[in-house]
Amino acid sequence: MLHEIVGLADEPPAKRRWFHDDYFDLFVWHTLNGELTRFQLCYGILASERALVWQSQGGFFHDGLATGEAESLQAVRARFEAAAPTLPKHIRIAVGAHLNEFAKLVNEVPMRRKTFRRAAWQKRLSQAPRKTA
Repeated sequence: MLHEIVGLADEPPAKRRWFHDDYFDLFVWHTLNGELTRFQLCYGILASERALVWQSQGGFFHDGLATGEAESLQAVRARFEAAAPTLPKHIRIAVGAHLNEFAKLVNEVPMRRKTFRRAAWQKRLSQAPRKTA
């Protein structure tokens, strides 16, 4: 199940949120009234990480392995649906709808990079500095 990592700084005018489990990192940006403006769904985080990105102005792109080499989209969608019940309803519905839209466009969506590059604030929890006593 996806759980929120709290304490992220916002990127005005957008509110930025991070949800994590052992397979997904979901980064979302939304307006103060909850309208989704961007998301990054990173998956396969313990193996060969890939990321599906959607932006309200720009559409989709996919980073990671080429579509033919990557885990099937249907399997990713099913795994997301199983992990998503703990997400806020408006985020779960919006991301799910965009995953369905992506499924129809998968062969037309560009891959920008062979590997997904995280921003400094998106470092995996296992890579994050740990406090010592």
